[in-house]
Amino acid sequence: MNVKKQLKEGLLTQNPVLVQLLGMCSTLAITTSVANGLGMGVSVIIILTLSNIIISLLRKIIPNEVRIACFIIVIAGFVTCVQLLMKAFLPELDKSLGVFIPLIVVNCIILGRAEVFASRNTMGVSALDGIFQGLGYTAVLLVMCVFRELFGAGTLLGVRIMPESYTNMGLLTLPVGGFLCLGALIAAMQWGMNRADKKKSSGEKEAE
Repeated sequence: MNVKKQLKEGLLTQNPVLVQLLGMCSTLAITTSVANGLGMGVSVIIILTLSNIIISLLRKIIPNEVRIACFIIVIAGFVTCVQLLMKAFLPELDKSLGVFIPLIVVNCIILGRAEVFASRNTMGVSALDGIFQGLGYTAVLLVMCVFRELFGAGTLLGVRIMPESYTNMGLLTLPVGGFLCLGALIAAMQWGMNRADKKKSSGEKEAE
């Protein structure tokens, strides 16, 4: 179990949004406020981690022919639990996130990690994968939320931050603003990874 490697993959080299390009719909739709991003991110971390654990424990007894259906049933169970808890204790957040909480059932990040990782690894490793991949997803959400809410509405968590004289960049709160922010983050990640690969290649050549 290489915890540092898994953490690096979740946050950077295999970031579910910026590298694997998964979960794009929710990323674009709910990143207009920090509260939404934090709520969605924590929900995904909980569901992804618990789903990975259960699927990993059941991986040897789930028939290969129906594995996707079984994965969806497990994920749907945890999504239902999280949604009911949110309705009970955070009704405003539940209303704000709307349909995107139920849609976690078919979120590509959750299904992808179940198929590619949890179904092939032990419980401990799968649990860490769920946590770190969830953190990578949440980190991207929060970066986009802070930028879009601060410069698009002049607030953070609903509290006015920018001076009254500041003219809000309303474009950032629209869907096109989400596309632009996400595109910039993906480009920055690809640039950073390519630069790191070039440095690594140069170091290997010098060592030879």
